[in-house]
Amino acid sequence: MDISKVIRLEPGHYVIAVSGGVDSMVLMHLLAEKHHDKSNQLKFTAAHFDHGIREESHLDRQLVHEVARKLGLPFVYEEGRLGPDASEEAARKARYDFLKKVQLHADARGILTAHHHDDVVETAILNLIRGTGRKGMSSIKNRDGLHRPLLHVPKAHIRAYAEANGLTWHEDSTNTDQKYRRNYVRHSIIKRAKAKSPRDYQKLITLLRRQRELNHAIDQHLELMLHVQPKRTHLRRSDVVHLPYKVATELVAEWLRSNGKRGFNRWLVDRLTVAIRTAQPHTELLLDANSKVTFSKQNVEFKRITE
Repeated sequence: MDISKVIRLEPGHYVIAVSGGVDSMVLMHLLAEKHHDKSNQLKFTAAHFDHGIREESHLDRQLVHEVARKLGLPFVYEEGRLGPDASEEAARKARYDFLKKVQLHADARGILTAHHHDDVVETAILNLIRGTGRKGMSSIKNRDGLHRPLLHVPKAHIRAYAEANGLTWHEDSTNTDQKYRRNYVRHSIIKRAKAKSPRDYQKLITLLRRQRELNHAIDQHLELMLHVQPKRTHLRRSDVVHLPYKVATELVAEWLRSNGKRGFNRWLVDRLTVAIRTAQPHTELLLDANSKVTFSKQNVEFKRITE
């Protein structure tokens, strides 16, 4: 596999998230050549966030800064002070907050991360363990303003590229600490599964690919159903009533997402679906501290409480 050929970006300025690990160092190396090729109208800024979780994390910043300079790429960084007990979610939020600030300041078209195919598998298994729904099986993907050009590249190919090109990177010492659930999945589930039965592991890969295709088809259908609603904030109660219950919950969940609601669980979706089918007009249901839904005879309406 020629990794450089899988990277396809629209012309513009992009922020590369570079941690200092092998994946992001390879991505930065691949993009540096495009940065200096005036014919493709691409520009990049290397951005590094020091979480402040490990004592030696400043060495990662120094490495990324040095390599970015050698590659002729602009470099920016920020130091966080999350501490050794920071959760994966806290670290992720702080990192993306920083990257979005850099994107805004640079007026960049998007953010590039080095997520690869193995990350897709890990995240799918993590989400199964957490009990997420169908979308958890294909949650790592390109989104508006967030691009992951290596999603179809296996980790082994990335490491082979790094070694063949003499790249330098740092191995994050926390990557082997199995107190983090992702590391447990990586080392205790996926690594063992590959070693015990490569054929069964490939079946898992095929299953995930089919689920992504199925999710895409379902989402397209749900988007069409939402498109014909009276307003984005309104949902016809009759549409929910006439659908099979499980399908109705998918429509309700997609309607919540379309109104900017994130982080809801299956219990809330079930509760809202039942309420849409049975609640009396002129009642309301509180979703959280910031949002609620109100019921009329024909429709349910999503409202921000701060409005």
